Amino acid sequence: MIQEMKKKSNKSLLIYHKNKVTLLVLISLFLSGCGAQRILKTSTKDSISYFAPGVVNTENLEVNTVFNNDFTEMFFTRRIAKSFIIHHSEYKNGKWQKPQPIFMFKDKSRKSVAIDPTITKDGKKMYFLGINPNDYAKKSPPDIYVSNNINGKWQTAKKLPAHVSTEKYAESYPIVVNDGSLYFSSNRPGGFGKRDLYRAQYLGDDKFSEPVNVGAPINDRNSSRSTYITPDEKYLIATKSNGEKGFSISKKENDKWQPLKDLSINKKINQRWDYFCPYITPNGKYFFFTRKIGYTRKHKWDSVKNSEVQFIKLDKYFFN
Repeated sequence: MIQEMKKKSNKSLLIYHKNKVTLLVLISLFLSGCGAQRILKTSTKDSISYFAPGVVNTENLEVNTVFNNDFTEMFFTRRIAKSFIIHHSEYKNGKWQKPQPIFMFKDKSRKSVAIDPTITKDGKKMYFLGINPNDYAKKSPPDIYVSNNINGKWQTAKKLPAHVSTEKYAESYPIVVNDGSLYFSSNRPGGFGKRDLYRAQYLGDDKFSEPVNVGAPINDRNSSRSTYITPDEKYLIATKSNGEKGFSISKKENDKWQPLKDLSINKKINQRWDYFCPYITPNGKYFFFTRKIGYTRKHKWDSVKNSEVQFIKLDKYFFN
């Protein structure tokens, strides 16, 4: 079977041994009329696999892998010396290159947070959850930042305007959609729950409208989720709330989000771990997520023993 697959396209095979279980990850590259696209394959069509062991998943804590629109670049966050730093890798010569850090703030010597990147369709802007060194020292809540890619180099990030990134409240989990509009979570006043989902319409020229609460049934008194929205805004995937593990999905019908339903992947997850950062690849074929173990409210990320990025191939029942 493997030999037959090799005849059809160029594939790199990486075998990774972790927790005494050998995991097989096939990363393939094929050419089409639209340019280079990458197809990820797991050892079986319905298995959960580690992504890019030794490249993304290492002895460090890694979170939330995302890709540019044509799969030539990937971005994820790695925790180093208690700072969360976005890393970047390009796919060249049939493999992912060694990830390089992207320092979003000028002061590299002090602790900061840059996590949960989301990339615009043209690859020119990256939004992310950030806490700059000054705000980190003051224990300020996170905000939404943006970095522009100019001549292939990501620029020092800037905080979005105050109606998006408030001074007193937390903003997190930004997701940019096809028209440039931004979804994000916030605990600002007027919400339904602990941290509600909002949408800010993109107006052009780096400007956004006043954020609008997406309302029920997505937001409720228990809402405190990490959320992903597909670029066409047809589907929403969120982590389960109220202490439950796994993911839920909602479909937009007649411009209204429908009640959340459990994903079938919940039957495959390990209930000892916390699952978050849902994400679907640009080709719509793979579901990525992060899981961590050991997190406590008192010590937070200092208590986390492991955090890793996993993925699974989507089946025909995923969106039903």
